[in-house]
Amino acid sequence: MLNKAQIRYCLDTIGEMYPDAHCELNHSNPFELVIAVALSAQCTDVLVNKVTKDLFQKYKTPEDYISVPIEELENDIRSIGLFRNKAKNIQKLSRMLIEEYGKVVPRDRDELVNLPGVGRKTANVVVSVAYGVPAIAVDTHVERVSKRLGICRWKDSVLEVEKTLMTKIPKDEWSVSHHRLIFFGRYHCKAQSPKCETCPLLELCREGQKRMKRKEAK
Repeated sequence: MLNKAQIRYCLDTIGEMYPDAHCELNHSNPFELVIAVALSAQCTDVLVNKVTKDLFQKYKTPEDYISVPIEELENDIRSIGLFRNKAKNIQKLSRMLIEEYGKVVPRDRDELVNLPGVGRKTANVVVSVAYGVPAIAVDTHVERVSKRLGICRWKDSVLEVEKTLMTKIPKDEWSVSHHRLIFFGRYHCKAQSPKCETCPLLELCREGQKRMKRKEAK
């Protein structure tokens, strides 16, 4: 496990690599962000953005989503994985926003996770990106990078990773660090082909060092 100084070095280095890291899901308001993040489960942001380009033109409000047959909404998001389940959750989510929240996306995480299709990661993205509340959303990239670098333990659950990062990263850096870790994992420390040979953090990364030794042995 990395110590405090080493973690600080990792965060600063990743920050230098991706100073402008941000949410790459296109949206213009909190409601669109909730829909986009819900659609992004097990799917790339690139594909979600292709779908929401037309989706957000057709559906502007929660009422719009529940005014069409479920089959029509399914067809509109058909290119996205798990589209049937996601369409069902979007309609349930929209109805709940109308009936319980006055059509306004709540800014409280505990209230957000009560919405159908909204898990802890989605809620953290929404409160952070839409409302500026410090939060760390642990997706596959954040989890992978945190464990490879030794900030967290390999056996840690997603929730344990989140709690560990919250204790080791200053609160005012939670949101920006979350985006930078995503960018680092998405574009550099990739799942299948991490760029270990050019990584400025290789000397601290035991996982990367193991990979390099395996390459050299071939």
